Amino acid sequence: MEKKSIVVLDGDQTGQELLEEALRVIAPDVIGMEIDLEHYDLSLENRRATQNEIVYEAARAMKEAGYGLKAATITPEEKGDVGSPNAILRKEIDGKVIIRTGRRIPGVVPVAGTFSPISVIRMAVGDAYGAKEWREGEGVDEVAYRTETVDRKTCRAVAEYAFRHAKRTKSKVFGGPKYTVSPVYEGMLKEEMDEASKRYPEVAYDPQLIDATYALLLNSPGDPLVIPALNRDGDCLSDMVLQLFGSIAGSESILMSFDEDFNPQVVMAEAPHGTAPSLYKKNVANPMAMILATASLLTHFHEPQASAASRAIYEATIETVREGVRTSDLGGNATTSEFTDEVIAKVQTKLEVWNSLQM
Repeated sequence: MEKKSIVVLDGDQTGQELLEEALRVIAPDVIGMEIDLEHYDLSLENRRATQNEIVYEAARAMKEAGYGLKAATITPEEKGDVGSPNAILRKEIDGKVIIRTGRRIPGVVPVAGTFSPISVIRMAVGDAYGAKEWREGEGVDEVAYRTETVDRKTCRAVAEYAFRHAKRTKSKVFGGPKYTVSPVYEGMLKEEMDEASKRYPEVAYDPQLIDATYALLLNSPGDPLVIPALNRDGDCLSDMVLQLFGSIAGSESILMSFDEDFNPQVVMAEAPHGTAPSLYKKNVANPMAMILATASLLTHFHEPQASAASRAIYEATIETVREGVRTSDLGGNATTSEFTDEVIAKVQTKLEVWNSLQM
């Protein structure tokens, strides 16, 4: 296997601690393969010290390597401060799609019978975010305006990847924008979804308006679903979808850019949670989402050894929870490091057994 490189984007507080736990799981003595790790310090302190230049450096490195693994970072609220690095990273790598997948965690009661995985495939740019806003008038006659844009290339990337992901995971493409109210603007995504369904006739396709999507998810029969969405819709929808499983701990978030044929070009994985300052330095936070984000990144190496390692990490993480080794948020008493230790032991055992059974 050709040696791969991952650009590691260090972060803040508990986010950084959980990243370090995830990196323990992909150490060479655990997964049996060497990965170059190139670190960039995206802590708030360093972003301020470099006036965000470190974020641009990290983005350039990701474009070169093709893979990134990001810790949660602090977003200061003061106007004129460095802000969030996420917008910069998305723009610099030309990120088009964000994928967030919720899945069942053993021992955690889901909402409304949710059972099978649900992935939200959301625009990473445009729509309500980055829109031009202004106000006119005074007093009660004041009017606020906003000009939003979506482009066909991004709509096509969302639709194409949604159907590819659904084909790979044997899922149904479900949901969609409010194209009846907004046939020109939101209808552009619906047009691309319909065209993608023709390219992938083997994939089940059940388009729904966004409001119906929310309602039907609360009465889901348990099918695995892939939901393409506009940026704003997808942001709200993914928060709800992850909570349908009772916890966001079993989820990961992927930012992806594409080549001209809509094949992934840069893949950046992260956990969907924040920096959890109240848990910092207490060794009690749940590293599960960050570990799963790391496992998901390995699948994009498209190498048998990396795929085996990814599968072993996914299975080991879920089995660890099922066997009762859980952090306090899942009703257990394991520390952060104890949970990771158990995952590591299971990954090593799985890979040793699988290698010994190869003929």
